[in-house]
Amino acid sequence: MAEVRTRFAPSPTGFMHVGNLRTALYAWLLARSEKGKFILRIEDTDQARYVANAVEVIYASLKSAGLDHDEGPDKDGGFGPYIQSERRGLYRKYAEELVASGNAYYCFCGKCDDEDDEEIHEASALCPCAAMDKAEAAAKVAAGEAHVIRQRIDRSKISTFTDTVFGTISIENKVLDDQILLKQDNMPTYNFANVVDDHLMNITHVVRGSEYLSSTPKYNLLYEAFGWEIPTYVHLPLIMGRDAEGNVSKLSKRHGSVSFENLVAEGYLPEAIVNYIALLGWSPKSDREIFTLAELSEAFKVTGLNKSPAVFDYDKLRWMNSEYIKALSPEDFAAAAAPFAQVSGTVLEKSWNKIAALLHGRTEVLSEIPEKIAFLKELPEYTVDLFNHKKSKSDPENSRSDLPELQKKLAELSTWDAENISGAISSFAAEKEVKAGRPMWQVRIAVSGCAVTPGGPGEIMEILGKEESLRRIALALEKLA
Repeated sequence: MAEVRTRFAPSPTGFMHVGNLRTALYAWLLARSEKGKFILRIEDTDQARYVANAVEVIYASLKSAGLDHDEGPDKDGGFGPYIQSERRGLYRKYAEELVASGNAYYCFCGKCDDEDDEEIHEASALCPCAAMDKAEAAAKVAAGEAHVIRQRIDRSKISTFTDTVFGTISIENKVLDDQILLKQDNMPTYNFANVVDDHLMNITHVVRGSEYLSSTPKYNLLYEAFGWEIPTYVHLPLIMGRDAEGNVSKLSKRHGSVSFENLVAEGYLPEAIVNYIALLGWSPKSDREIFTLAELSEAFKVTGLNKSPAVFDYDKLRWMNSEYIKALSPEDFAAAAAPFAQVSGTVLEKSWNKIAALLHGRTEVLSEIPEKIAFLKELPEYTVDLFNHKKSKSDPENSRSDLPELQKKLAELSTWDAENISGAISSFAAEKEVKAGRPMWQVRIAVSGCAVTPGGPGEIMEILGKEESLRRIALALEKLA
């Protein structure tokens, strides 16, 4: 059996969309599950859309996602170059072969470097250049007349092919257009270059989005014209997004972040993103949802791919991210959360490990952290209504009488740590014969100005320090007065 060789062939036109990442992931999983090779190829034939540093983004995203490649621009496996613009010299030869065999023709229709720029080249129309005498066309080319090379489609036939996910598909050739293969500048179009390169690089399995299903017959006609073996196709279902009204449409920016980089910047762990994306269109045939990348490569089977579109659920990603965060060691969480916390250079920097310990089990997305700890940097504005808490039987009136005594008791502590602080508050509750929840709530509000905090008053006050904690309690008494 031939070695399985898959490829990921992104265009350097910007960020890594989650759909692109899923394509890369499934191609990688297919190769790894079959002990094959995963190839990275940069398809930069559309120079007009080239974005500076986009190649670096591709490398960085794949590395962050853990998708290592066996061959690519930086790892020559004997099939290079792996950047299409560096291969431009070989495409003309193959395009000319198709002209010679009658499967392509020279087109002199003027501005025609864009595959969809002229109505005359729609599937229903017949380009006048297609009927031009071969000798006349060759003479025009020899004279240096601007031209492109187009694929010649026999519109009287029906093309049938089999896809691993969608099964057998038949398409009438009359709906296909005579696509451009080679542009005026001798650069190939994506549709031509990927066929030539996939063949020359021995790609056995082509993994791509289902939007390419309708173009597949054109690719197959090229393979057949050359007498090349057609690869196995694995077309992936669309990724959809749901808006606030519940309407579902193709995933776009209006649904939220759609790039891998933005999701990471928002505080989603790369491992959680990859795990979640793996389940967008693929099922492990069990209820299991949490997989490491190594476990995914063992469990992955192409037969688990679905035809139906997958809906990107940000709430589900959020849940999965929280599970990954909980699984981090305290040290790894502190390191991952530190860039988001923005405590460097502040009074909280020395207490970061204590703060991180409080946040670890209470964080779903790392970008939440600044808001969660803002009260530690600066006491927010709040009203005395916050002292009302039915369950703990706290209210502004008893807070007004309790806090002075609590302030005095806390000021007498010689050792300022969470254990002693909590002990002093509990001792006060016992003396007053009230439940500890009442003074705990009163102190929490006084020192934080928040109803919800990561950690109780003891942990908070240890981080704030004795002087700042007592200052805040004094401010609360002023409010209550």
